[in-house]
Amino acid sequence: MMDRHRKDIPVEKLNGSSGFTLLGFSDFHCNHQALFAVFLVVYLLTWTGNLLLLSSIKLSPHLHTPMYFFLGNLSFIDICFSTVTVPKLLMNLLQGGAEITFLECFVQMYAFYSLGNVENLLLSVMAFDRYLAVCNPLRYSSMMNRKIQITLVVASWVVSCLHSLLHSYTVSQLTYCENRLIPHYFCDITSLLQLSCSSTTVAEILIFSEGSIEVVTPFLFILYSYLLIAKAIKRLKTAKGRSKAFSSCSSHLIVICLFYGSVIFIYLRPPANYSADYNRLVSVLYTVVTPTINPFIYSLRNQEVRNTLQKFIKK
Repeated sequence: MMDRHRKDIPVEKLNGSSGFTLLGFSDFHCNHQALFAVFLVVYLLTWTGNLLLLSSIKLSPHLHTPMYFFLGNLSFIDICFSTVTVPKLLMNLLQGGAEITFLECFVQMYAFYSLGNVENLLLSVMAFDRYLAVCNPLRYSSMMNRKIQITLVVASWVVSCLHSLLHSYTVSQLTYCENRLIPHYFCDITSLLQLSCSSTTVAEILIFSEGSIEVVTPFLFILYSYLLIAKAIKRLKTAKGRSKAFSSCSSHLIVICLFYGSVIFIYLRPPANYSADYNRLVSVLYTVVTPTINPFIYSLRNQEVRNTLQKFIKK
């Protein structure tokens, strides 16, 4: 555990006027201007792709179904998720390091983990939606009505915000020394635990155990849902029926692999294996890359969305 009691460095409880310095990628030996251009283009693609998908869903009556309602929410979350971290990252690349106040840091942390957990729960909701559509097609409309859809989305937001509040409050109560350099491009919990001068044992146990439950439970639910879906698809008599059922789930499966793969690599590793450089590089996958490619995955692999986008662009 990260127990630190450094008597040679003054310990200070952070307040609203105190702050940190985000290292970003300023210590990486690379062309920062080129890196800035790449991240800027990717960020603009995130907005463009997700806004196009949202507009297509909004303007096309035949896409007003539960699956696309949840997909629209996922696109909105992806825009917000990247906006929490990327603008500060771009500023960091231009300035060679970015100052961030205590309040800004913990607001960013709260927003980041809230949105990440909403996406986590929403992916499990989408798996449940696919399970009902494939395994209970005759009862699907009544079981996944508008009221149920809204309830599931609102519940995901409420649970995620409370979960993030617990983690953010726990870390905010730690004390920090003069070394306020965060080896990351956003205020990440693991980085702040590393900087703390006070005992982080309780915080680590709480965050790792409760966080593991928050991530693993939806993941297991998704696996179980797709196990039932696979069995239902296998029972279909025609190849066309099996292909159609699988195609409605394939995009979601790709997004799930990208999301949970990066989360497991970063947050479900023991603290002893912590590496700042490793965390920064892998974090790019789910904070920058995944929100950008999600709308393209759903668009390219879904004929209905492709047709709608083509009509929308032609207009």
